[in-house]
Amino acid sequence: MRFQDQASRGSYLNKEESFMYDREKSFPMEDTCNEARIEFTETGGIVNLVSRRGVIIKLSRSGAVLTMTSKFQLPRNFYLDIVSARIPMIGCLTQRVYPNDVVEARFLRLLSDKDLQRIFVYSTHRNHQGRTLDIYS
Repeated sequence: MRFQDQASRGSYLNKEESFMYDREKSFPMEDTCNEARIEFTETGGIVNLVSRRGVIIKLSRSGAVLTMTSKFQLPRNFYLDIVSARIPMIGCLTQRVYPNDVVEARFLRLLSDKDLQRIFVYSTHRNHQGRTLDIYS
């Protein structure tokens, strides 16, 4: 009886956490093209820090859509480095992995407007060609 109560309580918490993310404010995605690096730990007897390259194709303050250059097993939690804009170690949760090596991820913290502008300045997407970096703010 006790085990059944604990199992239902754990299930309830998982549903509550999912519900919390569904009600969170979502920000609109904007097209971009930035080099990215994904870092995560891989356990296989010894814990290794693994790094893989990719490209960010869509970005918002709360998440990103990435295309990966190679096929690999992506864990639930990873760090995202935006290399071109020099923004290191953004904690991420994997939301969805598509069959064509496209990954939808959610950030553990919201990006600031300053970081977002910096990313768009260093983007190679044609929508961001005229953007400049404000060095005084």
